[in-house]
Amino acid sequence: MLPIGRRLPDPAIPVLLMMFSLLAGCSGGGSGDSPDEPEPQPPASAFAQVDAAANAAFVTQGMSGMGLAIYDASGAKVFERMYGTFSADQRVAIASASKMVAGTTIFRLIDKGYLSLDSTTGEVLGWTGEKGTITVRHLLSFTSGLGPENLCTVVANLTLAQCVDTIEQQDLVATPGTRFDYGSTHLQVAARMAEVRVGSAWNDIFAAELLQPLALPADIRFYSQPLQADGTTNPLIAGGLRMSMNEYGRILQFIFDKGRWQGSALMQPTLFDLQNREPYPDVVIGQSPAVGNGFAFRYGLTAWLECSTPATGCADFSSPGAFGFTPWIDRQSGYFAILGMELRNNSSGIVSFAVSLEQQLKPLIAEAVR
Repeated sequence: MLPIGRRLPDPAIPVLLMMFSLLAGCSGGGSGDSPDEPEPQPPASAFAQVDAAANAAFVTQGMSGMGLAIYDASGAKVFERMYGTFSADQRVAIASASKMVAGTTIFRLIDKGYLSLDSTTGEVLGWTGEKGTITVRHLLSFTSGLGPENLCTVVANLTLAQCVDTIEQQDLVATPGTRFDYGSTHLQVAARMAEVRVGSAWNDIFAAELLQPLALPADIRFYSQPLQADGTTNPLIAGGLRMSMNEYGRILQFIFDKGRWQGSALMQPTLFDLQNREPYPDVVIGQSPAVGNGFAFRYGLTAWLECSTPATGCADFSSPGAFGFTPWIDRQSGYFAILGMELRNNSSGIVSFAVSLEQQLKPLIAEAVR
């Protein structure tokens, strides 16, 4: 997988990034039909400091393009600015921003009764022994005890079932629920559990549970190799999505509103409350890109918790990706936002740059949206 937030050199990343880059080159653009969106708003005086800070970071980083979109609690886009050549309709590889989308897809299945947070790999996949005690809750919180990486997650000519069979053969690195390791294997297994229970392929489940209800383009996909938009039979669940800022904005609004869309409750809000809480506060921290980049964030259910009370819940949480695409929600201040970019030179500290910029912008945005 592509462990989001890590900078090269890092144990699994060089190999995986090499696999991405050796495949046929791909363009950073390429967008599908986007849903209707409000006209971009010019920088308002209330957002002058936000705009200045974002522009200064953009210039300092020396990148070709970056976008910032901010939505208020009603879902209205109150600020949008593109810096350089980026576009809000530009579909890009969003890397680990995929995790929160995958988690929301599984929440929909839990709400419908296909799975529960306590469903086990033993019950659904037939795993045995200690591995058979791994739950969906473990998988969504990256505390399954599985080794966090397996090369099968980026192999396009496999099926998700074949990849998960390979993951099953790995030795556990810890008892489930005792150690946090950020990586791709956990969500690969959770998605396979979804496939088995629903009887459909992951991308079909994703389309039925999120794309169709939120009126998003039908050609949005999870890929094995998202930079090349290649491989859909073994999608990289933890990092394989390609989406635009405008498309992701709809997902983020659905999460912000805890399962409501255009006035209708599509699911119960309970799971979104659990998303913002660390389920196992006493876990040993193993592989953590947040710690590696100097941020004291803990993890909930497919989201980084950006507060000092993760065990009881956080109002602000995020899902940054390795190429810089960074969505976050701040319910206390009443907004959600997206930093859009696709920067592939991960050795230059793209995730650290994006998350640091997010932290710089958060108090300025909170003041602007008051």
